[in-house]
Amino acid sequence: MPADDALPSYHIPESQETLQAMLQDIRAWEKSQKDLWFWEKIGRLPFQLLDRLTPQSIQKKLAEAMDEVGSYIQSGGQYLVSEQGVLDRLRHETLSAGIGSPSGFPRTLEEVRGLPVATMDGAARQLARSRVAFATAQGVTTGFGGLLTLAIDIPAILGLSLKTIQEIAMTYGYDPNERAERVFAIKCLQFASADIVGKKAVLEELADFGNDLRQREALSQLQGWREVVAAYRDNFGWKKLFQLVPIAGMLFGAVLNRGTLQDVTEAATMLYRKRRVLERLQRLVT
Repeated sequence: MPADDALPSYHIPESQETLQAMLQDIRAWEKSQKDLWFWEKIGRLPFQLLDRLTPQSIQKKLAEAMDEVGSYIQSGGQYLVSEQGVLDRLRHETLSAGIGSPSGFPRTLEEVRGLPVATMDGAARQLARSRVAFATAQGVTTGFGGLLTLAIDIPAILGLSLKTIQEIAMTYGYDPNERAERVFAIKCLQFASADIVGKKAVLEELADFGNDLRQREALSQLQGWREVVAAYRDNFGWKKLFQLVPIAGMLFGAVLNRGTLQDVTEAATMLYRKRRVLERLQRLVT
């Protein structure tokens, strides 16, 4: 970053009061996550019925797709995304806010970290709307064929969720090319689909994530990543089974995929936002 006396026009540091207000909003959201809708409470049923109904060939493809999700932690796999699209979104948001110029816009994630949190929030909201709309359309498509396309839909929505979380991470200046950040992304995925106890555990694990010890603890808990993916799949519960009905499954697929991506984008936005706000508050008091 440039020296303090040569900060670019988009670098407008927030006051401690503004950051504290943001933090209060985030904590209120965390508190709201402690109560699940009745639909969620009765939807935590295993996928045994689907496993019995699904042909072995499709189960094999499903398992292979989930293996690829697991490899994301180690290398990023096919789920790593380009940062250019995110930078373009941030550029648009910055220019719309009138705090930057095309020549002075940040061109790297390191420079993105100097943007106001409000600008990051705006870009994250735009990205979330786009991805939720895409997931809704995908649900319509995969809901058309009932059982066969449902087996395709689960790994597809997993992949879309991971990619979206990474994009939101970059919106707040975090680089998913770093292994520690991929661990954080998986934790966001866990949080989005967890029950009350699981959400509390994830929040505790992500507290002070910048601490090396915390990162190692989170990583060690993900060694059994298959459990993470299996839990994510199972937590769709019987709701996804409505999608088994051909044609009518289009409606259920659209609604359920939309809800899933809404949960994912909300969780990722709040968790990354919290990290950025806490880091800035820490700099102000040191």
